[in-house]
Amino acid sequence: MVFSHLHELDLRYHLSRQTGALSRIIDRGSNAINFILTVTVFNIVPTILEIGMVSSILAYKFGSTFAWITSVSVATYIVFTLALTQWRTKFRTAMNKADNASGAVAVDSLLNYETVKYFNNEQFEVQKYDKYLKRYEDAALKAQSSLAYLNFGQNVIFSLTLSTAMVLSSYGIMSGALTVGDLVMVNGLLFQLSVPLNFLGSVYRESRQSLIDMKSMFQLLEEKPGIKDELHAQPLQFKGGCIEFENVHFGYVPERQILNGATFTVPAGKSVAIVGTSGSGKGKSTILRLLFRFFDSTSGSIRIDGQDIREVTLESLRKSLGVVPQDTVLFNDTIKHNIQYGLLSANDEEVYDAARRASIHDTIMNFPDKYDTVVGERGLKLSGGEKQRVSIARVFLKEPSILLCDEATSALDSTTESSILNSLMSLSVDRTSIFIAHRLTTAMLCDEIIVFENGRVVEQGPHDLLLSKRGRYAELWSQQNTTEAS
Repeated sequence: MVFSHLHELDLRYHLSRQTGALSRIIDRGSNAINFILTVTVFNIVPTILEIGMVSSILAYKFGSTFAWITSVSVATYIVFTLALTQWRTKFRTAMNKADNASGAVAVDSLLNYETVKYFNNEQFEVQKYDKYLKRYEDAALKAQSSLAYLNFGQNVIFSLTLSTAMVLSSYGIMSGALTVGDLVMVNGLLFQLSVPLNFLGSVYRESRQSLIDMKSMFQLLEEKPGIKDELHAQPLQFKGGCIEFENVHFGYVPERQILNGATFTVPAGKSVAIVGTSGSGKGKSTILRLLFRFFDSTSGSIRIDGQDIREVTLESLRKSLGVVPQDTVLFNDTIKHNIQYGLLSANDEEVYDAARRASIHDTIMNFPDKYDTVVGERGLKLSGGEKQRVSIARVFLKEPSILLCDEATSALDSTTESSILNSLMSLSVDRTSIFIAHRLTTAMLCDEIIVFENGRVVEQGPHDLLLSKRGRYAELWSQQNTTEAS
């Protein structure tokens, strides 16, 4: 349930979380639930029954005085345990936070293994991890010290109870009311009572900690997704795929606006390239994120075939969109699985055909394990171009109604780029397509080009028309040709 809920949360939440800490919270929360259920059924209930039976036997056999001693000692023991455990909670909470932080640092460092090696910063990462371990050590020492105080107090309470009972039993023997056997019986019953009492204290301590861990996990369930279906949302009625942005404003943070009144139209069945200087790169990529509803615009509207995307279901919207991201991240699984992820019901031949169209089939067949080759964490065993072509094959397999490409050929050489572009253009025939393009040679193949500057559209039209206007696009074209020529 928690895992499913995390997938429902929006991208903004996941960008602000650390994977390592999140993993620790879920692991500890799952273990806590298991612990609580186990001790409740198999330990707490039997312990309460045992305490009740011992107290009843003492009251029946030796009178109300012994029953009162037992009851008062149990009550004092429980109150003391609860009070000290409540005090100790802050140390265990601090220990958990330090554990989460150290786990997050370790996972983040290992995920960025190559970057660490590129800059010879192994020692820095070790020292950084050690700093968080030192915090964990300090919190753990305080937790252990407070545990020693708790155990000492519990032993004092039980020792006083046992001593009082033994003194009363001795007076009973001297007066002839009790026998030596009765004294042994009282001693045995109280010692028998000490076992579940000590265990009850331990169970409470662990249960308290388990409840803290469960609370941390359940707090994840309290996180509300910022992007979700509206109550009146209806499935997207696809009628060709005309995309309209009308006066759209958006910023990842309020202080920095990325889109400032972006307005443009992508005609149904046409291919459109969005270009601009590198400084407007986030604005270009943000358009795809808004269209996919990873985020919602601050103001303005985005429509597909006249339907505001906020008023259609997320499932129907995203099912109609196919995305080739600039930064391709693959599952640590086989190449076949990563391609088939675009359409899980696809058979092997369909997977092979998608790979051929993405110009990667021959490369895969040269691998020792062919399509069963495991690509490694985030696809690190493949080159950048190979990862990108796997991503493209995945979209070919999905065959979406609308194609979105964010620098889809940025990691490819010229020859492979030409082959892939031809494949992408064939896929985009009679299909609405948006290409975020840095290379204007890619943009010129599209039906229309939109030029972005400072979060708004400054020019729009076909390649030849924009060149003839001698405006911003013509400047970009001239600059890029000059750079490539030099």
